[in-house]
Amino acid sequence: MAGFIRRVVTGHNKSGKAIVLSDGLAPAVKTNPLRPGHRSTDIWKTHEMPVVLTAAEVDPTLGPRTLHPTANGTVIRIAELEPESADIRAMTPEQSREVFAAMGNANASMAGRGGRHPLMHRTQTIDYAVVLEGELTLILDEEDVTLKAGDVVIQRGTSHAWSNRSNKKCRILYVLIDGKFDADLAAKFQADGGH
Repeated sequence: MAGFIRRVVTGHNKSGKAIVLSDGLAPAVKTNPLRPGHRSTDIWKTHEMPVVLTAAEVDPTLGPRTLHPTANGTVIRIAELEPESADIRAMTPEQSREVFAAMGNANASMAGRGGRHPLMHRTQTIDYAVVLEGELTLILDEEDVTLKAGDVVIQRGTSHAWSNRSNKKCRILYVLIDGKFDADLAAKFQADGGH
């Protein structure tokens, strides 16, 4: 699939001067036949903190898709969601787990655990989510929040789902940062079957 986000990556030449290493469409575009109308592209990933800066590096977005960053890592991703269909809302728990498995993390799914939406999930990350275009509903355990272009969500390891209940495509930017639940939250989630 062709890219849909222009990505400019900078680096350094042999003299240490700033240069453009690449300028083109980000190549790591993912779709999921189990979730029609959704496509996303990983713009960049890091795998350690602090990040070691080199003159150039191999594109870290190529390879298998993972939903969340590696230990001590980050991911910046832009996704597009078409208006949600009745098929999404009617997903079985098994179909939901298959959707998350295709995105690289079957364990993120909260399917069958009484979530308010079939695509409820939780990851041990702090996520900065910025609505770039359109409208999106953030579904939490006990409430919904309608978001419009320019709104920002700070997602702190909570169970959630995203639902496009409008009649237009939504585009959202995510920055995911590896995190760790404190002992109290980890114990509560373990009692809930690991979620």
